[in-house]
Amino acid sequence: MNDTEGLRFRRLHRPQVITDELPERRHKGSGTYSGKVFQVTLVSLGGFLLLPLLVIIFILESPIKPDVFILKEPPVMTGCWEPNLKLREAERLFEDHMVGPVSIVNIGDVLYSGTADGKIVKLTGRRVHELTRLGEPPCGSREDESTCGRPLGLRVGPNGTLFVADAYLGLFEVDPTTGEATKLVSGGQLVAGRKLSFINDLTVTQDGKKVYFTDSSSRWQRRDYLHLIMEATADGRVLEYDVDSREVTVLMENLRFPNGIQLLPDEESVLVAETTMARIRRVHVAGLNKGGMDTFVDNLPGFPDNIRPSSTGGYWVAMSAVRPNPGFSMLDFLSQRPWIKKLIFKLFSQEVLMKVVPRYSLVAELHEGGVCTRSFHDPNGLVAAYISEAHEHDGSLYLGSFRSPYISKLDLRKV
Repeated sequence: MNDTEGLRFRRLHRPQVITDELPERRHKGSGTYSGKVFQVTLVSLGGFLLLPLLVIIFILESPIKPDVFILKEPPVMTGCWEPNLKLREAERLFEDHMVGPVSIVNIGDVLYSGTADGKIVKLTGRRVHELTRLGEPPCGSREDESTCGRPLGLRVGPNGTLFVADAYLGLFEVDPTTGEATKLVSGGQLVAGRKLSFINDLTVTQDGKKVYFTDSSSRWQRRDYLHLIMEATADGRVLEYDVDSREVTVLMENLRFPNGIQLLPDEESVLVAETTMARIRRVHVAGLNKGGMDTFVDNLPGFPDNIRPSSTGGYWVAMSAVRPNPGFSMLDFLSQRPWIKKLIFKLFSQEVLMKVVPRYSLVAELHEGGVCTRSFHDPNGLVAAYISEAHEHDGSLYLGSFRSPYISKLDLRKV
């Protein structure tokens, strides 16, 4: 074989190099195909998961129709409002023997409260006694609340009886010994063309002839209180019940979630916590200014609930949620963004939302002019959570709660 033939022979084998590359090319083509299949699958899965969300967003109607309103920038929490841990020194009483003791009163050393299962209870020593039940069982679920009843505000009248505001059933006078209950005002009745849908708190004159009370909303019931807060509609009222004439009259309306109410010593005006607006209003109920209203304190660092007198001539105000500054307040942020509120309530239930609401308990003592003289805090609500009222008795603050299974007791001589 000559050199030329040998060269041809070697060239005949060169195509083998090309042949060696073919499997690699086939492999690359397969990978590209698999990647496309993965992308298509991922997009399809995403679309499958996103479709229900889009249906919820664009088709389902939101249960709330929120108003746009403006809150002032929260006050800086300094001075009297400086955060502390004083509420963590409180002692829990009757833990796991009751749920949601919103309001507390005392007759002598005996305490009384209303609970989430519709009872008025008597607290003596370490025992919880059922005094009476205003509604009918079954109790314990959201669906049953309107017939079971939900006692909220409690007061002691001049003759030693209990005055009770039940969110659904109305106003009652209860004998603290026998438990006999007399209905004064029926829940759900029409007053000035609107239903009493969310009776909240009450306060009684010294002679027991007048009862002033709040109706937080004519649209929402107590079991939908978070809807009311987020919707922020101005449909709350302050009303008067005349014991002699048995008439109910409207004293003030167009309030955003009127909550706790406290009669002032001159009995010509009442303080009303306007929860959604983070302020306390003064409504004139008698005298020359009857029918008027002004502001007792504006722009609180939290959302006020019940108001009760202090032994120093001031008023205890309970707040279960704050507007931190420095910090971020979700309700302040949402106040001018109703579309976000609508979306939130399309996606989540009230119970789910309550689990993510920051727990921060705050009790403040306010004097004339809304001046803060002292405050007690429990960041994260580790000891005292979801507080609704601070009732002072014998040197201690008894803290009610709308969700917790206990009452907290804070010794004022030690803080």
